[in-house]
Amino acid sequence: MVNRRGDRLVVTNRRARHDYTILERWEAGIVLAGAEVKSLREGRANLQDAFARVEDGEVWLYGMHISPYAFSRGELDPLRRRKLLLHQREIAELARHTATKGLTIVPLRVYFRDGRAKVELALARGRRAYDKRQAIAERDARREAERALRGRAR
Repeated sequence: MVNRRGDRLVVTNRRARHDYTILERWEAGIVLAGAEVKSLREGRANLQDAFARVEDGEVWLYGMHISPYAFSRGELDPLRRRKLLLHQREIAELARHTATKGLTIVPLRVYFRDGRAKVELALARGRRAYDKRQAIAERDARREAERALRGRAR
């Protein structure tokens, strides 16, 4: 899938928007091996349980599963941690925010921009069950209002 900016979407973390309240977003590059890039181009990745951490002035992505490329020789761990490429001031800002209790870094989507793999990171706060129910109720109410307005215009 290609959006209007020319980015080729590989995978999205739809569950993240349900489980977390998104506060801020960043774009980061990912350090990958050649076979992993080929697997990503085939869309063989999963962000379901992925998260990022700031460790020793670097940001690492954990839990992102990239299936092994069928024609590769070397065998890489599909769940290995991957380094994310951000500017130092962005890393410092992420470290400062995640020091706050209850905030985490969650990947929202992986895509290719100008031939390079990128990940969209979000600073997020976990939702409780009642928050999730409230968000679902608000979304349903908004849909109903849109339907009513659309039906009225006819």
